Amino acid sequence: MALNYIWISFFLIAFVVALFKFLFLGEVDIFYRLYISTTENSKTGFEIALYLTGVMCLWLGIMRIGEKGGIVNILGKLVGPFLAKLFPEIPRNHPAIGAMMMNFSANMLGLDNAATPFGLKAMESMQELNPKKDTASNAQIMFLVLNTSGLTILPITVMLYRMERGAGDPSDVFIPILLATYFSTMAGLIAVSFYQKINLFNKVVMAYILGLAAFIAFVIWYFSGLSQEKISTISSAASNFFLFSIIILFILLAMRKKVNVYEEFIEGAKEGFSIAVKIIPYLVAILVAIGVFRVSGALEILIGGISQVLTFMQINTDFVPALPTAFMKPLSGSGARGMMLDAMTTYGPDSFVGKLTSVMQGSTETTFYVLAVYFGSVNIKKTRYAVTCGLIADFAGIIAAILLSYMFFH
Repeated sequence: MALNYIWISFFLIAFVVALFKFLFLGEVDIFYRLYISTTENSKTGFEIALYLTGVMCLWLGIMRIGEKGGIVNILGKLVGPFLAKLFPEIPRNHPAIGAMMMNFSANMLGLDNAATPFGLKAMESMQELNPKKDTASNAQIMFLVLNTSGLTILPITVMLYRMERGAGDPSDVFIPILLATYFSTMAGLIAVSFYQKINLFNKVVMAYILGLAAFIAFVIWYFSGLSQEKISTISSAASNFFLFSIIILFILLAMRKKVNVYEEFIEGAKEGFSIAVKIIPYLVAILVAIGVFRVSGALEILIGGISQVLTFMQINTDFVPALPTAFMKPLSGSGARGMMLDAMTTYGPDSFVGKLTSVMQGSTETTFYVLAVYFGSVNIKKTRYAVTCGLIADFAGIIAAILLSYMFFH
């Protein structure tokens, strides 16, 4: 229901703001721009789904090979005890475990295109265990919130955009992004655990969480001693090596079990096409709503109001020009990316605002986009507290991004 009210609010607020501009500010073309926005974003939603079709066919085909080769059992042994505590509804060695692990791994490396098919496969596998097919299960909510919290070890995309915009040191945002995503993930995990009454102080859970913290500390230590060029080179090389190694590993595992690799790939790829078709209406719905909210000027008014309040409270407002990226991030990845690039163009990639928007862009995932796509792929209409927990993770990531940017760059 939360998504329903949010979706309606986008349109109603956009209409009220546009009507005011039309009647009192003389913007006679405002409703034309709103209409054009709806058609353009409808087209964008279809194009995204079309693009995802090929990517999903590829990776779901590869995932099918891995499942037949026994990758689920291997991953289950590595992280089974931890996931058993967070996802008690999912049996050990269930296909959802393997898909979730691949999704988390791809997200950590900043590989969004590879992460999405694994995430959709995980949702589909969990839906088989879901007793109420139109309502999100506890496992699906936990997975979605951890996904949207966006834990990123190597923020390759953000660094590449900074390099393209001429930043003196494109990788200077690496450590702040790593820390911001860690705080975001922890906030999301704690929020969902509160709703689901999961004991995070269990010794097994704490062991894995502390292990992750130690790994992040090691990554920070390792990369902090490298030059900008080496960080970019190693990050890109590690990600590409990881991706292709997955393909080779899955094929070798399947060959060991004498699986017909080609036929299994085809069977898995067929699932990618059917899922891509299912998500088109959900993508169009969320992108159109976000578009009218932004084009109407409602987002700009919201940010202006916040700036005035902060000024009245005598709080430093140097971060306010970066807020469009923060507000857009939970709504649209491409929208947030556009805001980030606009900020870097306006203020400079090496300015405080330019660096802050980069950290914000890498700090979390697009909650409403992921919610619409992932839940839409399995026809879930009742999302329960998924939106609330996802936004808590987003809020923690954005606040961490602001504080860390003041610490590192101000």
